[in-house]
Amino acid sequence: MRLYPALFNTVLRRFDPETAHHLAFSAITAAPAAGAFLRRACAPDPRLAVRALGIDFPSPFGMAAGFDKNAVGILGLGALGFGHVEVGTLTRHAQPGNPKPRSFRLVDDRALINRMGFNNGGSAAAVPRIEQARLSPHRPVIGVNIGKSRATEVEHAIADYVWSSLRLAPLADYLAVNVSSPNTPGLRGLQELDQLRPLLAEVRAAAAGTPLLVKIAPDMDDEQLDGIVGLVAELGLDGIIATNTTISRAGLSTPMAQVEALGAGGLSGAPLKARSLEVLRRIRATASDDLCVISVGGVATAGDVLERLEAGATLVQGFTAFIYEGPMWARDINRGLLAAGYRGDAG
Repeated sequence: MRLYPALFNTVLRRFDPETAHHLAFSAITAAPAAGAFLRRACAPDPRLAVRALGIDFPSPFGMAAGFDKNAVGILGLGALGFGHVEVGTLTRHAQPGNPKPRSFRLVDDRALINRMGFNNGGSAAAVPRIEQARLSPHRPVIGVNIGKSRATEVEHAIADYVWSSLRLAPLADYLAVNVSSPNTPGLRGLQELDQLRPLLAEVRAAAAGTPLLVKIAPDMDDEQLDGIVGLVAELGLDGIIATNTTISRAGLSTPMAQVEALGAGGLSGAPLKARSLEVLRRIRATASDDLCVISVGGVATAGDVLERLEAGATLVQGFTAFIYEGPMWARDINRGLLAAGYRGDAG
């Protein structure tokens, strides 16, 4: 048995997911101190490099938003082999998020349910940390994911996003607008085209040339997806991130009574794999070839990443499987891609 799965099964799973996350982050933030060793062990092979959004990504595989909420682990995650790290979701106002407990493992499903609620220290507090990370010659590509503060009424959401954009876009390699978390009241309503159009137009102006993407939910029908793709083209956005967590509970191995007892929240991990792939294929069927599509949801292996790339993803992200696979996950995926014969277009 590999060391990390044994450690997870005997020790880490005894902690609630949020406590385990904080313990893991203590090690991740220390990772840059072992920089030369980790770079030798985990750095993506140069042949994996991908050109996207006008940027050279060391690998097509990166860490999704939600793991590094406050931009404190950028260099550590990069040292572990992630080609890019999307920090956040960051909001204009610092906020504690939803009451605990708010994160739950479904071990039999290799999944998580979370209702974190954008807990973060606020956009302004993240600025010096991102500035510091950018100084490192070994940093990964840095994406910054922004969302609406819970205290901000939906009718004032645009001003909230613009405030964060003005402060974070100058530091981000790309900016992601999150309108798809199920854990902030009213947020998903911003995906409706009549609300999304003015929001994205204002953020695009505030971003002032920083590549801009929108992150969408998997719980849309084809008509809604096609509408988003059309709007992205109309406004000249640079890409789509598909997908966020799902509110569906279909097809789980965990007994439904146990799942229902956990309450509301977004489901991530292996159960999202099929739907995320469907959404990717639908976007690619209607979007222009030059649109950047970042696929996320249910990705666990190099084979999963390769499947997304072959289905038209420009880049791929993961999160939940990191909890189950451990710190060498990105390294293993990068090695698996290379062994499978994948070569990027910038390597």
